[in-house]
Amino acid sequence: MKFSLISDLEDRGDADLLVLPFWEEALGGKKKLTNFFKTGDFKGKQGETALLYLEEEKEKRTLLLGLGKDNAATPESIRRAFAAAVRVARTKKAKKVNFCLPESKEMSREELVRAFFEGIFLANYAFLQLKGESLKNDPVILIQEAGLIGLTEKDRPLLKRLEVILSAVFWVRDLVNSNADDKTPAHFAKIVQEMAKKNSKLKLQIFDKKKIEEEKMGLILAVNRGSSHDPRLLQMSYRGNPKSKEHIVLVGKGITYDTGGLSLKPTDGMLTMKCDMSGAAAVLGVVRTAAELNLKVNVTAVAPITENCIDGNSYKLGDVYRAYNGKTVEITNTDAEGRLVLADALSYAAKHLKPTCMIDIATLTGSAVVALGDEIAALCTPDEKLSKELLAAALKTSEHLSSLPLYLDYKESLKSEIADLMNSSGREAGAIKAAFFLQEFTGDVPWAHIDAAGPCFFAKPKHYYAAGGTGYGLRLLLEFLEAR
Repeated sequence: MKFSLISDLEDRGDADLLVLPFWEEALGGKKKLTNFFKTGDFKGKQGETALLYLEEEKEKRTLLLGLGKDNAATPESIRRAFAAAVRVARTKKAKKVNFCLPESKEMSREELVRAFFEGIFLANYAFLQLKGESLKNDPVILIQEAGLIGLTEKDRPLLKRLEVILSAVFWVRDLVNSNADDKTPAHFAKIVQEMAKKNSKLKLQIFDKKKIEEEKMGLILAVNRGSSHDPRLLQMSYRGNPKSKEHIVLVGKGITYDTGGLSLKPTDGMLTMKCDMSGAAAVLGVVRTAAELNLKVNVTAVAPITENCIDGNSYKLGDVYRAYNGKTVEITNTDAEGRLVLADALSYAAKHLKPTCMIDIATLTGSAVVALGDEIAALCTPDEKLSKELLAAALKTSEHLSSLPLYLDYKESLKSEIADLMNSSGREAGAIKAAFFLQEFTGDVPWAHIDAAGPCFFAKPKHYYAAGGTGYGLRLLLEFLEAR
């Protein structure tokens, strides 16, 4: 989407639609709207819209957009309101839209401009690569040009920065939404390799199966046994502050398709499992974006990539496998595979990458969704500083997090009679137990775990998200890096 900056309403050009925002307590401004406001058909409530066809305007249509009350507004309410305007524009197949920036007594200008732009940009997305004949009969129209009224050249640096971030969110969404058969571990690695070639600041290492075997990453190899596609381990680094010893490592779960293995998922549970690599896509997207923005941070993404499938060679319940760090794991549920591949990746990173902190993100447990729903990810960490920083980043981006306690009594349930620990011990407090399992592989490195099983993928459109991959985690982790 191209955008132009228009300092004053009267200076705008022709368009298919004009979006005029109003606070609930401040309806007015245009004389030709006075009689309409008197009808009470539009009250300015948050996300409310009214489409009008006004004479002598430069646009074919005018959309009144409600923002709610100014003293109750948040960046998220602004995002959602302008996303609602984008949805109306798309139903009317408007390709060129003029949007007016509202004025607020409560929010800073930067907050307001950021939320305004994010709401418009994030909602203007559709995954069309797999559409066929239906597109000819019912084409999906996205906004191609946006006139941003009330913005000046002083705002351009912020908008260009946001455009880089939001384009990376779309990269993650596209990768998550693509066919599992098309994003095999080898092809996933190729996509990342092509992306890394475009920026000389990125350093990419790819471990093939032979290298993974040499490194004795027994848990990744166990999960991979049922697949006809060999695994990969991707390590992509950006050093934006070589003088600093700080090194942040982000580890993302990269299961390109999850059947559950011998602990086979039901059909409905398998339907969206092409999204089980969302964590890997997010952390790789974060490092890419940090490099594009020249952030003064040192950050590495580590992504173990494999399928979890069924075959005569599938890893078996009751058997014991040895992790990279030497610990042995009794398999009590082959559908608890994400924590296994993360375990090898975390222990490898802790040993070789000299991290000052590690954060993993994964579509890990249904328990997190049961506890927090599909819009909030679970945060588990014993590190108070990391917890505060991540929760602050979540508040600013509205990529929501809520802390779950690492209650030590639950850790006892992971003890095994025949191995060092079990990979699963029942559904109760499943998200917390999964975090305790991962903690066994982090050494003494400050660490946080984000279980994003809910917000990484939506079955239906919501707010400024289309159905499918949301790109969750990228804006959150990038905000965390920028604050650092």
